[in-house]
Amino acid sequence: TLIERGPRGRVQSVDWSALLRRWAADAPLDSRGESRPYLDPRGLSSVLDRLGSSAIHYAVTGSLVAARLAPVASPRLATIYVDDLEQAAGALGLREAPSGANVLLIRPADDGVYQRSCEVGNLTCVAASQAAADLLTSPGRGPAEGEALLEWMGLHPDAWRG
Repeated sequence: TLIERGPRGRVQSVDWSALLRRWAADAPLDSRGESRPYLDPRGLSSVLDRLGSSAIHYAVTGSLVAARLAPVASPRLATIYVDDLEQAAGALGLREAPSGANVLLIRPADDGVYQRSCEVGNLTCVAASQAAADLLTSPGRGPAEGEALLEWMGLHPDAWRG
């Protein structure tokens, strides 16, 4: 049971980690909007520096968020929600890269990914719950990073619950 309710329908408890796993399974990362892989030949730190000082409406998700909260390994892929793929790629100096990408830009299907976003350093990051759901269905080591983030969330509920 994901949600337990009392006699009058009031929520008594929520198995939030199971709920996030269910959400991720029902709406995997590749279904959240149009995405394109890009390459920044100078590496992730370069794109993050430009992103933090840009006027682009964005929110970083995935490994970059996990690395700030529950690091498993150094991120190799920057996954970033943006409103306009071409505009963001141009502003950040990215090249389309069918293989060898280090940046994945996603134009979200709706603005939900931006809800409860927060500033971490000079970057806007999605909510921890969004990052965990995104990682659980990401390629490579994303699922392991998602599990580590869920563990961190369990140990630090006041840091991410609103």
